[in-house]
This record gives sequence, structure tokens and C-alpha cells, in this order.
Amino acid sequence: MAVHTGELRFSTQGDGDVIDLTDGVQRFVASTGAREGAVSLFVPGSTAAITAMEFEPGGLHDLRAVLDRLIPRRGDYEHNRLNADTNSHAHIRAAIVGPSETVPLREGRLVTGTWQQLVLVDFDDRPRDRRVVIQIVA
Repeated sequence: MAVHTGELRFSTQGDGDVIDLTDGVQRFVASTGAREGAVSLFVPGSTAAITAMEFEPGGLHDLRAVLDRLIPRRGDYEHNRLNADTNSHAHIRAAIVGPSETVPLREGRLVTGTWQQLVLVDFDDRPRDRRVVIQIVA
């Protein structure tokens, strides 16, 4: 069994900025020569998340709108009070969506649906430099 580890790095705008990771992950997979196995993605940090979805304007708008309704930016958040902070909503959104995804690898390609991409969502209330750790077990 071989393990390959790499990273993608991004500067985000925060506030629900969504970045399509799919091509970058596939390029990393190709560079390793891995053919079969599992590809894991993880974003360090407690205000960003990774998920699989259709990366298109309507879907991105709808995701943001639903999260705004469920977890509004302005709320009565203890985290903000205790830490003199403004991003409790970002921590909660990231916790719900989650920091990682694992995708099967078959014949050197990510096994995703036709309209499915892997995306990074930065929920923080300011721009951030983010990294996504990729690990392939083949």
C-alpha cells in the first residue's frame, strides 16, 4: 500500500467563497501515478469546509441562502461574546458541512458524478489563506 500526500493552497474572500478543487485534486492524483484507492481531502481550520456538490451559480447561491437562513451571520452567539469575535456563524457552518471528503479512485480518476465537483467553502468573515491537504491511499 502506498500513501501520497500533497497540498493545494488558495486565497479566499471568506463570506461563503467557494473554490472548485476538482481539477487540482485530479492533477495531483495524476502526478502520483496512483490508479486505484481512496483520495481524502481535509481543510485545516475551523471556519472552512469541504463538500461535494454541483459547482454552478444557482447551486452556490442556494447553499449560501440556506446556510444564511439556518445559521445567520448576526445572532446571539456565545463564541462571539466570550472571544470578542464576529465569526461564530462560520464555525457552526463549517462544523455542519465538515472539514473533509473521501472519494474513490478508479483507473486513475476520481469517481464523481457527472455534475459533482469537490469544493472548498470558506465561511469566515474575512479573506483567508487556505490549504487543502490531499492524501491518497493506493
